[in-house]
Amino acid sequence: MFRHLSEVHGWFAERGRAQRHVVTLTRLDRLDGWSFDPVTHDLRHSSGRFFTVEGLGVETDHREVGSWQQPIIVQPESGILGVLVKEFGGVPHFLLQAKMEPGNINLLQLSPTVQATRSNFTRVHRGGSVPYLEHFLSPRRGRIVFDSLQSEQGSWFLGKRNRNMIVETAEDVPLRDDFCWLTLEQIGGLLREDNLVNMDTRTVLSGLPGAYGGRFGPEGAEDRGLHRMAELLSWFTEERVTRRLERRRLPLSEVAGWSVGGGRVEHEEGLYFSVVGVDVEAEGREVSRWSQPMLAPASRGVVAFLTRAVDGVPHVLVQARTEAGSRDVLELGPTVQCAPENHRRLPAERRPRFLDDVLHAPPSRVTLDVVHSEEGGRFHHAENRYMAVETEDVPLDPGDGFVWMTPEQLGALVRHGGQVNVEARNLLTCLRYLR
Repeated sequence: MFRHLSEVHGWFAERGRAQRHVVTLTRLDRLDGWSFDPVTHDLRHSSGRFFTVEGLGVETDHREVGSWQQPIIVQPESGILGVLVKEFGGVPHFLLQAKMEPGNINLLQLSPTVQATRSNFTRVHRGGSVPYLEHFLSPRRGRIVFDSLQSEQGSWFLGKRNRNMIVETAEDVPLRDDFCWLTLEQIGGLLREDNLVNMDTRTVLSGLPGAYGGRFGPEGAEDRGLHRMAELLSWFTEERVTRRLERRRLPLSEVAGWSVGGGRVEHEEGLYFSVVGVDVEAEGREVSRWSQPMLAPASRGVVAFLTRAVDGVPHVLVQARTEAGSRDVLELGPTVQCAPENHRRLPAERRPRFLDDVLHAPPSRVTLDVVHSEEGGRFHHAENRYMAVETEDVPLDPGDGFVWMTPEQLGALVRHGGQVNVEARNLLTCLRYLR
């Protein structure tokens, strides 16, 4: 057990020295096991498993632009993101792993106990088994704390979901070299560090019940805000049934505004993202060598909540957000979710609402400002600036797809699954547990 964060940093640095990791950018047409379809140019693995990169045409009535085409990752299988919890001395500790992902800027980050696609844990890659997986597969001996299907990035995945799980055990659990037990307070301290606690850990912890601690209220406080939960659910349902989202899958070769060559797939104006190839050498993984495509954003994004107190109760401003890959038209997202560089040419009236309120807020109103990585298994050097900004200027009835709710209300919706997008879940974790 660690008593001080300095000990955690020391252990983490030692794990980095103990493993050899090499990631090399390479041309897509030279990736081992991957190839472009000769007719559609869709990018596929020779096994027919893992994922494909295809094209998608989108029309919607509630975004900055009404229609567009883009490449998108199609990965229909659901993986497991699981965190094991055990009490030591009456204090819950969470089992995290120092895990290498090829897309991480610093390669090694703190991941959940188990972070594996179905192809991984069924060993399609013919590699080693996934440690501690038995705690998350039925029949299991532990107590379920949280178990829900949750979405991944809807702008880059088509309807992708993973099973987010927290399981509490009373058994003796052998501790492997790359794993450590951390308290919630210690994780909260590590959330202050840029690019250290990975996206999958953050999304799983967003579903942790309030009984385990955090900065906001206890369980049962969901109707303590400006709106009752029943009112929020009705508002959300109304947004879902009145929004329009039409999509059609396209051959990658026919996606307008994008170039598909042998080396990479990229936007003609250098915006949004590219699809690049990597060759990977990684000690401590189920497979020590592999190649794969990755999505590489063109610039850093911003994920932010505007916050305010209503009758002394903290609230966050949430939006009903539609993405290209949204599974059910829309989910609840943060106040701002975008890469500002992608909108630089739009007139002011078409820029994302509240973006300037966040970017130009005086420092005294910024209560959270940290950079975190996104999924390093599929995205190359994808970062977002996670922020919380206090405001008194946004009315209690913001209209146009936005609503105020308490963090407890948002957390309750997380635990039901399919309601809150991954960006809002990650930001909620930072707000609840960051010390």
